[in-house]
Amino acid sequence: MSTPISILLVDDQELIRLGFRMVLEAEEDMVVVGEAADGHAAIAQTAALAPDLVLMDIRMPGLDGIAATEAIVREHPQTRVLVLTTFDLDEYAFGAIRAGASGFLLKDAHRQEMLSAVRAVHRGDAALAPRVTRMLLEHVTPQLGVEQPGAGVVADDPSTVLTDRERDVFLEIGRGLTNAEIARALYVSESTVKTHVGRVLSKLGARDRIHAVILAHRLGLVGGDDLPPTEP
Repeated sequence: MSTPISILLVDDQELIRLGFRMVLEAEEDMVVVGEAADGHAAIAQTAALAPDLVLMDIRMPGLDGIAATEAIVREHPQTRVLVLTTFDLDEYAFGAIRAGASGFLLKDAHRQEMLSAVRAVHRGDAALAPRVTRMLLEHVTPQLGVEQPGAGVVADDPSTVLTDRERDVFLEIGRGLTNAEIARALYVSESTVKTHVGRVLSKLGARDRIHAVILAHRLGLVGGDDLPPTEP
């Protein structure tokens, strides 16, 4: 059996931490290695415990989740951060993504949604549905100074090192598609897509899928019109 995903819980409400702990530790592939009630403690606990993933509340007294996320991502790049928010359009959640979080999760998410999000972020996938990907990019890309799609190669474009097939996969990632959707679009197997995604992330130096999406838009390789439509 593979090593369980080690998780640090960060929330200023003890009962919420208890509830998350009960759900997570019921899974054979997950273990809660520590808890923290504020951003300062989260940073200290991450340094001490080196968890695979931090489940991070955004709004906390003292140092909030955005500042804590930024510090953790900078100082411990091997640790991924999945932020918790009350609303999917929460300004704080988008701020955490810009700070380096690998996704966000609604606090009222169903049990299976939370477990799927933890596993997705741990393996480098995005914990965002296409609808939320669109909202994220509509919110974030105006602040990135993106080029217009089709404007040509951007200076210092890291995607130039990709093979033609890897570039195809990168563009589909940029559109917010899942591995299964990319496999259907490119007429290849899902396992082949998974291999290509891993190579794309490695070559681009992207922490995970979300940051590959943002990079595709920053480079102007994908535009808002390329994204799946937002569900009403």
